[in-house]
Amino acid sequence: MPLPSPEHGARRAVAAALVAVTATLATAAVRAQPAQTIYVGGDILTMKGPRPTYVQALAVRDGKIAYVGQKAGAMRLRGPSTELVDLKGRTLLPGFIDAHGHFVYTGKNLMDADLFGSVDVAELLARMKAHAAKVPEGAWIVGFGYLSRSLKENRAPTVEELDSVATGRPVLVVDSSGHLGAGNSAAFRAAGIDGSTPDPEGGSFTRKADGRSLAGPMEETALNAVRKLRPPFTGELADRVAVDASRLWMSYGQTTAMECGLGLGDDDFDLVRNAIDRQLLPIDLYVCAKDSTVDKAAEVARQVRRDYPVPTGDAADGRQRALVDQALASGGGMRERLLAVRPDLDQRYVNRVRLGGVKFWLDGSVDTAWFSEPYTTNPPGKTGTYTGFQQIPDEVVQAAFDRYWKTGVQMNLHMNGDAAVDQALRAIDRAIARHGPADHRPVFVHGAYMRPDQIARLKSVGAVPSFLTSSIVTGGDAVLRLWGAARGTTALAAGTLSRKQLPFTFSHDAPVSPQPWILALVDAGVNRIAASGRVVGPDERVSPYIALKAVTEMAAWQIKEEKTKGTLEPGKLADMVILGANPLKVPPRTIKDIPVLQTVKEGRVVWSAAK
Repeated sequence: MPLPSPEHGARRAVAAALVAVTATLATAAVRAQPAQTIYVGGDILTMKGPRPTYVQALAVRDGKIAYVGQKAGAMRLRGPSTELVDLKGRTLLPGFIDAHGHFVYTGKNLMDADLFGSVDVAELLARMKAHAAKVPEGAWIVGFGYLSRSLKENRAPTVEELDSVATGRPVLVVDSSGHLGAGNSAAFRAAGIDGSTPDPEGGSFTRKADGRSLAGPMEETALNAVRKLRPPFTGELADRVAVDASRLWMSYGQTTAMECGLGLGDDDFDLVRNAIDRQLLPIDLYVCAKDSTVDKAAEVARQVRRDYPVPTGDAADGRQRALVDQALASGGGMRERLLAVRPDLDQRYVNRVRLGGVKFWLDGSVDTAWFSEPYTTNPPGKTGTYTGFQQIPDEVVQAAFDRYWKTGVQMNLHMNGDAAVDQALRAIDRAIARHGPADHRPVFVHGAYMRPDQIARLKSVGAVPSFLTSSIVTGGDAVLRLWGAARGTTALAAGTLSRKQLPFTFSHDAPVSPQPWILALVDAGVNRIAASGRVVGPDERVSPYIALKAVTEMAAWQIKEEKTKGTLEPGKLADMVILGANPLKVPPRTIKDIPVLQTVKEGRVVWSAAK
C-alpha cells in the first residue's frame, strides 16, 4: 500500500480543522437554543422498529423532539432555563393515538344518565328518573350504556316504561353499542314518527302485537332518525362538550383524539366549530363526517378555511410565523383568526381540528352484524334464518370511493361481519380498476370477523383494520354464543395480521367501551380474556410490544400522520405519555392497571394525575 503524500496529509489537517470549527459552531448554536425540557431516569421506549428500543434521555425544544439517545448527548442541550425531568423509574412513551372513537358524542354523553351495569329494567328506569330531575326544562332526558341481553328481562324498556320517566318530555335510552335504543311517546312525536312510519333501510322500529304500534325499541338507522333531533347544545354546554371530553381523553394518555361519525347529532358541526373558534382543544382532534353529512362537512370546512387562511407554498413556514408574530404583537384581535401555532405546521389542522375522513356504517354491532352465513344462535327477538343488517347499498359505497379514492379524505368503514367486509372489498376493487392504485389507507373499523381469504387481500387494497379489543372482555362470551366458535375465536385477528406483518390498530370506540381507555385495549389484545375467564382465540393474542404499536406507531400510520407522531424520534412532535410502570415489564394481566401519570402535548403538560 503506498504511503500518503504530504499534500494528502495537509488536506487531512485542513479537513480536521474544519470539522473542529463546525463542531464548535454547532455547539454554540445548541447553547443559543437550549432544550426546554430533558427527560432522564426511566424507561424511554421509542416504539420505533420491530423490537423494543430504549434510550437514556429525550430532549424537547419548540414543541418537537430535539434529541433521543445517551444522557450525555441530551445534557449538551441543557441551558439555564431547561427543565430536567427525572422520571424516577417511570416509563415515557409516544402519546397514545385514538384510532377510532367518538369524541363529540362522548362529550355529550358525559351530561347524560349513566346506564352501564344496569341489572334490570327497574334499575334503568330508576337511574333515568333520578337524572330527569337534573335536566333543564326543554332538554331531552337521555341515558346511555345499558345492554339488553344483560338485563334480567333480556329486552330493552318499552315505550310505556319510558313514559313513566317523564310525562310529555322526550326520553331516549341508547345501549352501549350505540346501535340500539328505545324511546318514549314524546320522543317519537318530536321525531314525527308514529305507527304508520315505515322502517328505514338498514334499521327497524319494534312493533307491538298489532304489527303497527311503536313498542319503544329501535335499532340502527331507525334509532338515528330519532337521535339526530335531540335539541342542540349551546353556550356553556357546548364548551363543556369539548373541554370535558378533552380532559377525559388526556387522562388516558391520548394526544390525538377522534370523532368518527360527526353528524350523528344535528348540532355536531356547531360544536366542533365552537371548539375551533374558542380554541378549546389542548389535543388534536381528527374528524370523520358521517356518510349522510359529507356535503355539510365540506361546506363547514370551506368556511373554516376562509375564516382561518393558511399560507401555501414553499414559503408557508416563514410567512405563517410572520403572521403569528404579527398577531401576538397586535394584542389579540388577529390571533383569533389564525391557524393555531403548531410546531409541525400541519396545515390540515385548524386550531387542533382536522377533517380527515368519512364514516360509513356497513352493518351493526354484535347483535346486528352482517354475515354471509346465518348466526349460530339468534339474538333475542330474531327468528328464522338471521344474518344481520346490510345498512348501505353497494352503489352508495362505490360512489363514495369514486369521490374520495385519490383525495386526502379517508374512507372509514364500520364492519363487524364478513358480508360487510365483502362489500368494502368490492368497492375498493372497483375504485382501483377505475382510478388506479392510491395510498388511501381505507380503515376497516372493527373488522371483527374477516375470513382468511379476506385477510389475504388486505395488503393489496391497502386497508388497515382497527380492532375494538376491549369488547372481548365484555362481549367475548356473547360472540361465541351468537356467532359460533369458528367465527368467535378468529375475530379481531391481530395475531394473524401480526404474523403476516400487516398493519392494524386497537381502538376504544368510546363511549361504547365505555371509556376512551388505551391500556385496557393493550391488555385485552395481549390476553383476550372474556368475562367468564375464557381465553377467546388464543392464537390471535399479540405481545405487549406489538399491542403498544397498535396505539402508537401503527395508529399514526393509519391517520396518515406517521411523519410527526407515533414514535419518539428527533423532529417529531413532543407528544408523549408518562406511565407508572412499563407495560413490557409487568405481568400481562395487569397492563390495564398501570396508571397514566402525565400527558404531554407538543412539550407541554396538558394533564397530570397529581392535579
